[in-house]
Amino acid sequence: MKITLVSGTNRPGSNTRKVVSQIARLYADLGQPVEILDLAELPPEIFHPSSYASKPASFARFSDAVLASDGLHVVTPEYNGSVPGVLKYFIDMLKFPESFEHRPVAFTGLGAGMWGALRPVEQLQAIFGYRNAFVFPERVFMPGVNSLLGDDGTVIDPDVVARLKSQAKGFLGFVGKLRA
Repeated sequence: MKITLVSGTNRPGSNTRKVVSQIARLYADLGQPVEILDLAELPPEIFHPSSYASKPASFARFSDAVLASDGLHVVTPEYNGSVPGVLKYFIDMLKFPESFEHRPVAFTGLGAGMWGALRPVEQLQAIFGYRNAFVFPERVFMPGVNSLLGDDGTVIDPDVVARLKSQAKGFLGFVGKLRA
């Protein structure tokens, strides 16, 4: 089984990337290695308007990873009450309809505010639902994310870690059942 984690921002030093790294370790603890797609590594040429018509070859690594994935786990921060623009643009650049058609997807949201990225996760559920993805119902929200991370960038709240582990374990089961 191949699980791909998407770090949903291109902000340097983002908390999202820190949380993605910890989620990757949780999957590894469950015996499932993952591939990480960090949107901070998107090739600059993907942002040229001509990319709508013809994707640059340097974007193939990203689109191929999505197409080869048995399940996607998207980790998103909340920017201005919404999905980061780069995450929506990334989704728009992927092949339609096959990138998400009948592909299992899980969501983790993090934010500085009290809702923990509830709004962007709900927006993503609508987008992925429109694209006929199979949305895993166990979402994890991380409000006040700055207080949840230790100096080394790992989540220090044991309840949040337990929820992230439960989500990863449940998602693996979800993907496994859909693949069967």
